[in-house]
Amino acid sequence: METKHGPPRSLPSQVAPRTVVVVILTGAVVLGVLYLLWQLREVVGWCVIALFLAVALDPVVDRLQRHHVKRGIAVLLTYLGLLVAMVGLGALVVPLLIDQTQALIDFATTLSQQPEGWTGFLKDLGNLYGLGWVIDTLDQQLSELPSQLGQSVGSFLLSTGGLIESAVGFVTAFITILVVAFFLLLDGERFVDLGLGLLAEPQRPRAWRILEQSAEAVSGYVTGNLAISLICGVAVYMVLALLGIPYAVTLALIVAILDLIPQIGAPLGGALLIIFGLTIEPWYSLILLIYFVTYKVVENVLTPVVYGRSVKMRPLAVFIAVLSGGLLFGILGALLAIPVAAIIRIVGVEWLASRTRSRAPEARGAGGE
Repeated sequence: METKHGPPRSLPSQVAPRTVVVVILTGAVVLGVLYLLWQLREVVGWCVIALFLAVALDPVVDRLQRHHVKRGIAVLLTYLGLLVAMVGLGALVVPLLIDQTQALIDFATTLSQQPEGWTGFLKDLGNLYGLGWVIDTLDQQLSELPSQLGQSVGSFLLSTGGLIESAVGFVTAFITILVVAFFLLLDGERFVDLGLGLLAEPQRPRAWRILEQSAEAVSGYVTGNLAISLICGVAVYMVLALLGIPYAVTLALIVAILDLIPQIGAPLGGALLIIFGLTIEPWYSLILLIYFVTYKVVENVLTPVVYGRSVKMRPLAVFIAVLSGGLLFGILGALLAIPVAAIIRIVGVEWLASRTRSRAPEARGAGGE
């Protein structure tokens, strides 16, 4: 019986070297790009912050454009309004903030020099539970705090080089973020068109939908975050004023700024106020503890309502995103976690929708057969 052989097949060894070279070169390029991004991570971080700032300010620019204002002038007017708001807020708050902060430092220093005046109730608790030696050790450390603080401040003032370097770095980052955000606002549409032009024609509508929804999510997140922080600051100030606690403006402003960090900002500010309350009256701390526990419950209800309308995410997803971002990238990660998670959700929903649409003709064809 004669066996017929088909046409000779090309050996895998004939194409394997080329494939290996392509894979190695591709991996090397990817690793090189990742290494470059890691080396420039600080600049990349500035650009990411500038992108979010540009997206947050873009609705204001668009609103001015709808009133027949050219985009360049609209961007300049938006930046001018932002500058006026910052200067006005600084002129209103900074002098009072400096005075109250200095008074707060003097007050804390006086109490630390006389620990018996505000830790007496702790001593009673320590003696009651057999932990008096812990309080005695704490008193000894507190009595040495002023001298140690003075030495630390003196050493810090002597090392002006590090202070100047930090100030220069902050100013450089601030100016870079503003400049990059300015050009993103000015030429953002060109960048988008350039990016869309790199995609195939059928993919462009989907990419445009993703970009549009992502911009809306970031803008809604910024607006919602500012609104929640403003509510927190005003509520804290009212509570402190009712209790007659000094330095209410300073403390309320600190808590409002900390509350910009989702989920963890309010507890941090509450812990600060509870510790401060111990330096005045112990029962102040108890009232503040009850207030912040209650406020956290209210905020946990308020936050999903705000973010639910802006970024359309479940509370559990928001909580996990903030924790993950904070653990991976610190405070910046916690701040950007929600909009990044919202963008990931938008991309995932769009991908699933495209998969469903692509499978629909196959299902109809199979049914027709």
